[in-house]
Amino acid sequence: MPVYESFVRRNDLGLTAQNIAFMLRRAQTYSRAVNGDSAWGIKVQAPTVTLFQGTSFATRAPAFDETFSIPNSIAVSGLNEVYFSKLDAAPNTTGSITLLSTTNDSKTITVNSKGMVNY
Repeated sequence: MPVYESFVRRNDLGLTAQNIAFMLRRAQTYSRAVNGDSAWGIKVQAPTVTLFQGTSFATRAPAFDETFSIPNSIAVSGLNEVYFSKLDAAPNTTGSITLLSTTNDSKTITVNSKGMVNY
């Protein structure tokens, strides 16, 4: 049973990292395409990650929100909000989001000044 639980936790970690990276890339693509004539971003606020329209989560248009749930077995630290400007899709901030599983495995997702998302 412990081996199975460890497998599930590592799988949750990998899927969560993929989903956050996907949402970052999606926000960047929407911003570059000027979807809705707006910038787009993500807000990481456990237990969810939200893709939002606008330049801040507080002033977003909630009707366009898309959310993804973070499993309880994963702790999140680092960047908690980033948006990409309209047209050039440059990020407003750079840094990383670190995911730590209860099995002490971790994944780091980085956003650089050019808007590249790596994990």
